[in-house]
Amino acid sequence: MKYIPHTSDDIKEMLHSIGANNIESLFSGIPLACKDSSVLNIPKSINEMSLHKHIETIANKNAPISPGNCFLGAGAYHHYIPATVSELASRSEFLTPYTPYQPELSQGTLQVLYEFQTMIARLFDMDVSNASHYSGATAFADACLMATRINRKKTKLLISDLIHPEYINILRTTYIHKDQICLIPSKNGCIDQNALHALIDDSTAAIAMGYPNCFGIVEELTNIVSLAHDKHALAISVTPEPLALSILQPPGAFDIDIAVGEGLSFGLPVNFGGPSLGLFTVKKKFVRQMPGRVCGKTVDANNNIGYVLTLSTREQHIRREKATSNICSNQAHCATTAAIYLAALGKNGLIELGKKNAFNADYAREKLSQVKGISLPYTSPIFNEFIVRLPKPADQVIATCEKDGLYPGIAISAWQSKYKNDLLICCTELNDRFDIKQLIKGITNAL
Repeated sequence: MKYIPHTSDDIKEMLHSIGANNIESLFSGIPLACKDSSVLNIPKSINEMSLHKHIETIANKNAPISPGNCFLGAGAYHHYIPATVSELASRSEFLTPYTPYQPELSQGTLQVLYEFQTMIARLFDMDVSNASHYSGATAFADACLMATRINRKKTKLLISDLIHPEYINILRTTYIHKDQICLIPSKNGCIDQNALHALIDDSTAAIAMGYPNCFGIVEELTNIVSLAHDKHALAISVTPEPLALSILQPPGAFDIDIAVGEGLSFGLPVNFGGPSLGLFTVKKKFVRQMPGRVCGKTVDANNNIGYVLTLSTREQHIRREKATSNICSNQAHCATTAAIYLAALGKNGLIELGKKNAFNADYAREKLSQVKGISLPYTSPIFNEFIVRLPKPADQVIATCEKDGLYPGIAISAWQSKYKNDLLICCTELNDRFDIKQLIKGITNAL
């Protein structure tokens, strides 16, 4: 059975209405060189039982990863998700709502998004949070676009080369011209201050930096932000692991103008890398240039509390060509899940969790540094991931460890070939001391 609702007569009638002779003529504007007339290599249909068996065969190729034997990070962090989070987030009231066009019918949706915004704004110590973004990478790209709108006469964007490389690749796919993007080189795992001073000038629209950066290092932002503001440029921070902000000084404490991040750590599973959740916060004076939407709290004529869609500068609304982005339904359910997760942990729970992550990483780094042949290329403060330098290529060590079901980290050479012996290791609350000892043993045996 073909799942095509239009009959042959329907198609003929529609073509006649628009003055087209056939369906092929609808694509006449596409050059022949761009068309592929070859037959698609699609297998013949099979019955449901056979299809189920085929899918199971494919699924069984996935390598099982238990929490304790996984030390992967680099932007996607595995954390324990309390049962209450998935239980509440899967309620139909949260799963089924669409964009809250009618506030009188969407009070629950609007309230939970308002609560999400409140918690994220407090975590980042920023004035306003939107509700929400597709991912940390797209939030970063939109932050850079926002900076160029605010500083219209400025063209240069100074981007730390220690922001996640995949985030920078996403930035390059936006409307920003490649010549506007200037990478700030690093030194000793942090932004090279001398290089930054040499690069910044009156044409600089913004400086963007990782906090923590993609090496897991917590950089000192005070001088960088001051330098940006002295040149009337914006300061943008990018936080791929927002749990770090439970124990670190938040971006707002450094006078950051736009602070973005990845919310995957807040109750969302690391399932082939997602789904992701972009976090986007700004100073109040820039709110009308912020992409996405903002939910607000007010009162009605009878002084009853009500929730509304305060700002929604989306192209599908009245903004049209003046829209700041096409963020719309975005990741509303992911934001809802994050709000439930944060509420379940509470302020104290979040702080304790952050301390646990930091402690485990510090413990692992210290113990690994004592292994013969392993060194620490950087000694700056970290949160829950760090780099060790091995006496042989990291990808070879990883391959050996994986044979025994251990996933020791990520080879930095995947991004930059000059770091071929560097291994990025992540420890969360799911990696206890026993797991860390197994990690050390596995790496030692693979050397």
